[in-house]
Amino acid sequence: VQLQASGGGLVQPGGSLRLSCTTSAFTLDQYAIAWFRQSPGKKREGIACATSEDGFIAYADSVKGRFTGSRDNGRNTVHLQMNSLKPDDTGVYYCATSPINDYCCTGVGCHSYDTWGQGTLVTVSS
Repeated sequence: VQLQASGGGLVQPGGSLRLSCTTSAFTLDQYAIAWFRQSPGKKREGIACATSEDGFIAYADSVKGRFTGSRDNGRNTVHLQMNSLKPDDTGVYYCATSPINDYCCTGVGCHSYDTWGQGTLVTVSS
């Protein structure tokens, strides 16, 4: 595991969390990167992705308008700001990078991300 994801926790519906992903092994802004979610009983899916050049350019329909990805190159960190959280957002969240700089994939079947973090658990419940 070369990526470290953090920031998960228990939050009430309608609340917010900010996830972070960092590494000491390489420079994140040289890679495409994505956030994934695996909810109970569902396949892992990409929910937000960024190319190395353009930042976060695509989001899954389920999170569009509520989640925002960003890079903090000075801290070699990527964030996922999650607002208006719903119980369906519950799951383990992962960050992953791809050596293909212009790769950006959401949904299931994103096979070109080859370096993963350990995941951070988000639970949305009252």
